[in-house]
Amino acid sequence: MNGRVFIIGLGLIGGSLALCIKAQHPESEIYGIDVDDHQVNLAKMLGIIDEAAVSIESGAAEADLIIIATPVSTAGRILERLAETPLKNDVIVTDTGSTKGFITEKASCLTEKGITFIGGHPMAGSHKSGIAAAKKFLFENAFYLLTPAHGVEKDKLIVLEKWLSGTKAKFLNVSGGEHDYLTGVVSHFPHIIAASLVHQAAKAEEGNSLVTRLAAGGFRDITRIASSNPKMWRDILLQNRKVLISLLDDWQDEMDRVKEMLNVGNDDDIYEFFNSAKKFRDGLPSSDKGAIPSFYDLFVDVPDYPGVISEITGYLADERISITNIRILETREDIYGVLVISFQTPEDRARAEQCIRKQTDYGTSVGE
Repeated sequence: MNGRVFIIGLGLIGGSLALCIKAQHPESEIYGIDVDDHQVNLAKMLGIIDEAAVSIESGAAEADLIIIATPVSTAGRILERLAETPLKNDVIVTDTGSTKGFITEKASCLTEKGITFIGGHPMAGSHKSGIAAAKKFLFENAFYLLTPAHGVEKDKLIVLEKWLSGTKAKFLNVSGGEHDYLTGVVSHFPHIIAASLVHQAAKAEEGNSLVTRLAAGGFRDITRIASSNPKMWRDILLQNRKVLISLLDDWQDEMDRVKEMLNVGNDDDIYEFFNSAKKFRDGLPSSDKGAIPSFYDLFVDVPDYPGVISEITGYLADERISITNIRILETREDIYGVLVISFQTPEDRARAEQCIRKQTDYGTSVGE
């Protein structure tokens, strides 16, 4: 496709979309803007964008596709500015926000003027942020939810998907309300639970200092998402509050049911509580990317001697295999420790396991 794409917000998501579009449509022109001039200059230097826009208005005026890759609260204000800007008649405006009720409401200022707005949410991320972390394969096999405003022509959806085809994502069309419910269940609500578990552990630590030491293993893993950006999650909770209040009510009912099972001491009910959860969890797709970014763990049994970690990472570096995190589990008492190495893709993890087995006789296993 030939045309001009204007990306507002040059962070991880905006930069990665720019790379995907340029790879799939090399004849296109990518313009960009960000409140951080350093990010803009870096994007230009790295070849992620072709030109920097002087202002939102100047960048949008000649654009065929406008992508708003900013926090949702900021995106609302940008939509209002775009509504006051003379745009091309066939331009498509989209966003990348993780809530859609608010943004769909705000986008009415465009749709009332005949401008096509199609909400978007690429359900992928990374432990890194900023334009330097942008990758053209970030969205591969991830779900990309599109929430077209009422009355949007099907042809416009097809055009947008063509522009975004370089993401190699799986596109799903849903309403704004359905989007907020789905992401509330599988992303927003789990973040609340993870943060609550951490608060509970912090409170328990006041009475027993061993809590922190014992929480270094599996507890740390299941609460990983509690380390997410507090400002972002404050905004998400406020924007999706109705859905989350309803889910919290359901959760309270579930916890009351568990409490009653414990009070009664019915072992069959308690067994089935865990058994049914196990069956559902084991049936979840393991190869698809979901709402919460996955990290693929490799557990390596390593002997305790100086330099063993640099030895392992050196083997991986020689094979140009990137890791996202590395840590040691301290729950073992024998001469072997457990090194946990996290990767961003299952392919990287498989390559790493093969590499380590080729170079050493250390035992390895994968986390599920």
